[in-house]
Amino acid sequence: MTDHTEKKIDRAVLVGLNAGCLSREENASDSSMEELSALLETAGGVCVGTVLQNKDTPDSRTFIGEGKVAEVKELVQGMGATMVIFDNALSPSQQRVLSDELGVSVLDRSALILDIFAQRARTKEGRLQVELAQYQYLLPRLLGMWTHLERQEGAIGTRGPGETQLETDRRHIHRKIQKLREDLEQVRRVRATQRSRREKNEVPVVAIVGYTNAGKSTLLNALTGADIPANDRLFDTLDTTTRTLEISDTCTVLISDTVGFISKLPHHLVEAFKATLEELSFADLLLHVIDSSNPEWREQAAVVESLIHELGASETPRIDVFNKCDRYHGDILPHGEDIVTVSARTGEGLDRLRSMIGDRLDAGAHRVTLSLPYDKGGLLDVLYQEAKVESVEYGETILVTAVCTSRLLGQMEEYLLDR
Repeated sequence: MTDHTEKKIDRAVLVGLNAGCLSREENASDSSMEELSALLETAGGVCVGTVLQNKDTPDSRTFIGEGKVAEVKELVQGMGATMVIFDNALSPSQQRVLSDELGVSVLDRSALILDIFAQRARTKEGRLQVELAQYQYLLPRLLGMWTHLERQEGAIGTRGPGETQLETDRRHIHRKIQKLREDLEQVRRVRATQRSRREKNEVPVVAIVGYTNAGKSTLLNALTGADIPANDRLFDTLDTTTRTLEISDTCTVLISDTVGFISKLPHHLVEAFKATLEELSFADLLLHVIDSSNPEWREQAAVVESLIHELGASETPRIDVFNKCDRYHGDILPHGEDIVTVSARTGEGLDRLRSMIGDRLDAGAHRVTLSLPYDKGGLLDVLYQEAKVESVEYGETILVTAVCTSRLLGQMEEYLLDR
């Protein structure tokens, strides 16, 4: 039997406010509204109308003012919209008032991003982080829904059940948040154990960061041969992926893709994802991938710079990787000592990028042959743990060919046959 049911597509009117008293990040603009429309498409919805309001100050009750609310309501009804999404952050009370007056669901940019993250999370860790951020977003809005009961505290008809339900919901969410934080702390401990093992083995770590849709996953695929889905849409990759990258015979690194950044990224979402993003502060090198084909690349790069600083990774060595150079529209490509232009799609510039990574991370390792007496066989275990063992032959002695760091060579010097 054929199922003819079709998934309902949400039709949304997008609304933004540009006010003189708000900061540049808090305001809506033509470019941020275009990005909001792309976010909506990523979430599976369709934009049926856009309203960008210019106003000196936000209205405390409706954010955009009564007249503009009436205009938006008319657009909603005329276009058959099922929701209204604001590019700006709304307070819980504003969200409630607007939903009542417009007669449809009202979200802000943070709620839309959370919805996308909820769809994209695949690993247990990713789902934990998204769920924590969702509960932190919900909690003040839950309280807002019950404000009318709190104001009438003690009035006839409001004693007991209403307040009890509010307290029950609050306690339930607080318990969930605490449990999720404990689970994520366990994730941090596991990561710390993995990190200490990498440090013991002296394996350098490279973290790829960048604005969403800058081409981070495509770059990881191109460098390592990984088969990560890389589509032209925002937040296509959410869960961190780590692969091994052979830079040279004596230099191997671990390279990790991270979740993309975006302007107006909800702060509690950054907090929730710190279990993943804290890897940035422990990385030996950052690759900041910038979409050079995007006219807004400077603004996008500034957003990433700010979040790198917030995550405590501003002192980590970095290479700025200007991706999509085959689609660059300027006269002169960006250039400099810590800058490389590449096209992850065509492969242009990747050899130079590998060379730059090697220049910064090759710890002076050497391929050597060691002759170990059998009574020193325990040193073979050390080599397996701390070096890259390529071959072992058992004869009069144990002949080992391995790639060793300078520090390890100091311990093995008396057994060296050659360098």
